[in-house]
Amino acid sequence: MTRGHTITIERDGRHIRVVHGGHVLAETDRALALRETGCPVRYYIPAEDVRLCLLTPSDTHTYCPFKGTASYWSLPDAADLVWGYPDPKPDVAEIRNHLCFYEVEVSEAEVPQAEVS
Repeated sequence: MTRGHTITIERDGRHIRVVHGGHVLAETDRALALRETGCPVRYYIPAEDVRLCLLTPSDTHTYCPFKGTASYWSLPDAADLVWGYPDPKPDVAEIRNHLCFYEVEVSEAEVPQAEVS
């Protein structure tokens, strides 16, 4: 990590749901919350809780000096909607086999659903 830059990852027991165009793309109670300096909280969802059959692999790849090389997936009307790190850097190894979406719904037992981006 660069001086002053931090990433923390923790299990988040809240209900996470991803809906796009009226279709549920992912739903889980097993997400990881990744907090990174200068970025909003991102929820990484286990791949087995994502409807991968609806997504198409993209040719897009980006590089993060802290997490590694990201791969992306798309929907016909939403390019690069989903990303993940197939071979993340050791400091963030927990996000392997997890996928992230730009917008998710987060539910808590006693709190109404809120949209997070």
